[in-house]
Amino acid sequence: MKKIITIIILAAISAASYAQKADDILGIYYCVDPFSKKQSQAQIYKAADGTYEAKVVWTNDIKGQDQVGLVFMKGLTYNAKENEYQNGKIKYPGKNGTYKAYVRIVDGGKTLKMRGYLGVSLFGMTVDWKREDKVRPAPTK
Repeated sequence: MKKIITIIILAAISAASYAQKADDILGIYYCVDPFSKKQSQAQIYKAADGTYEAKVVWTNDIKGQDQVGLVFMKGLTYNAKENEYQNGKIKYPGKNGTYKAYVRIVDGGKTLKMRGYLGVSLFGMTVDWKREDKVRPAPTK
């Protein structure tokens, strides 16, 4: 009986640590657009279906303020075995098509490496996002 209780407790602890690990991605990240070189912040949050999504919460481009609130990445799921977030879809503003994406957290949680690609991940680009504590103030004219 003691063995069964011990196994149940260990399973509960394991499940709790899995949930905490999966949610490590939640937060605000700063990034520089690899094409336009404009700066922005994205917030990664948990969607109602349990996947992870990202939306624009700040941009240094006064003309780009209409993109604040835009959800551009959806469907990320955590794969504990691979220690990465997979199955994401990215819609890049101003570009046609939808890209596949996966994400890895590195540098003790300070950096997120997001890889967007078409077809095979070999044909893509990795962009580093740096974790930040809060959303930056909107730029003024």
